[in-house]
Amino acid sequence: MPMPHRHLVERELTEEGPRRGADARDRRRSVTINLAESPLGWLHARGHLTDRQLDAGERLRADYERAQLAPSVTMRWDPVRVDGGARDHGLTSTERQIAAKNRFDGAMAEVGPGLSDILWRVACAGEAIPAAEKALEWPVRSGKLVLRLALDRVATFYRIR
Repeated sequence: MPMPHRHLVERELTEEGPRRGADARDRRRSVTINLAESPLGWLHARGHLTDRQLDAGERLRADYERAQLAPSVTMRWDPVRVDGGARDHGLTSTERQIAAKNRFDGAMAEVGPGLSDILWRVACAGEAIPAAEKALEWPVRSGKLVLRLALDRVATFYRIR
């Protein structure tokens, strides 16, 4: 796996977690955070995800990006191709986008409605587990287990061994 890009910043910590304001002077302690690291990469680096689960999550995220499902501006600033649209694996760019959307939809259907919420939030939207748990109104520390189950199903869908 290639080395991910590093964007390191210092953050001050309090009992509640990272704080950026000047009112955090009571308990001063700082840590270095890599903002370029994905939540899945962070979990994998600390032994919370297997290689298979990481690969499944990255594959799902790649299909999400290829399908261009993320919110975007209304105007597209991509360069216009003059060569008539070069083909890759016999597919045009639109066909590749549709194929990625079909794979993404299939993987999410395989995961199911109870597990897909946290999977999308962490793998595709890049939310940290605590933020996803809070948004879903789940108990603290429940998200990691549910995410692992979801990633196992995605790995099965993509036939990752």
